[in-house]
Amino acid sequence: MIEVRDLCKRFGAVDVLSELTLSVAQGTVAAVIGPSGGGKSTFLRCINGLESFERGEVRVGSDVLVWNGSPRERADRLRAIRRKVGFVFQQFNLFPHLDVIGNVSEAPLRVLGHARAAAEAEAVRLLDRVGLAEKKDAYPHELSGGQQQRVAIARALAMHPEVLLLDEPTSALDPVMAAEVMSVISELARAGQTMIVVTHQLGLVRAIADTVHVFAAGRRVEHGPTAAVFENPAHDTTRAFLRKLQAW
Repeated sequence: MIEVRDLCKRFGAVDVLSELTLSVAQGTVAAVIGPSGGGKSTFLRCINGLESFERGEVRVGSDVLVWNGSPRERADRLRAIRRKVGFVFQQFNLFPHLDVIGNVSEAPLRVLGHARAAAEAEAVRLLDRVGLAEKKDAYPHELSGGQQQRVAIARALAMHPEVLLLDEPTSALDPVMAAEVMSVISELARAGQTMIVVTHQLGLVRAIADTVHVFAAGRRVEHGPTAAVFENPAHDTTRAFLRKLQAW
């Protein structure tokens, strides 16, 4: 479903991602972990075109985004990829002027051209799936952080993405709110949603991830099945990172 090959991203003179190659099979969950500053969030943003890159390519299904395409070609490919890829941000990024049902139905209305009645009916179904159907008329400022993140997940799902990218979806939440969000993500994993999750929540990784990819200094230093990486890490960076998180 996703194949990233020789991806390089630079901010000024700093190489944020260096010759990164990674693939994710359809219906599986990949977790990306590692020390802060390793390029994890930038990697996600390159997949759906929120960040450009200097070399390499990103393939989602049959659509390929390359570093050296023409502006028109890049725009066409970005539209195609963004139809397939949903993104859940760390800070929710809900529209403050829209109520919950408006936040979830906005993209299907404006991007897909769905009728309002159909878009809102689908929004209610998705809100029920994340346990928030009763909050459909509330505004973001009336919700807890965990509720806002669950709305953000429903909003991403409203476009029926083939792939869901989640960037530290629980890091801005207290433990109780984080547990609410992790429950929703776990349900999506059981349903076969293809996902890449950047997180420091080792419990979430153990619960949902088929594979783990460890990033450090813009490179993937280790990867493999979740149990193998956690129980017998091969790289010093992985061992040090896991020890640090477990000590917390």
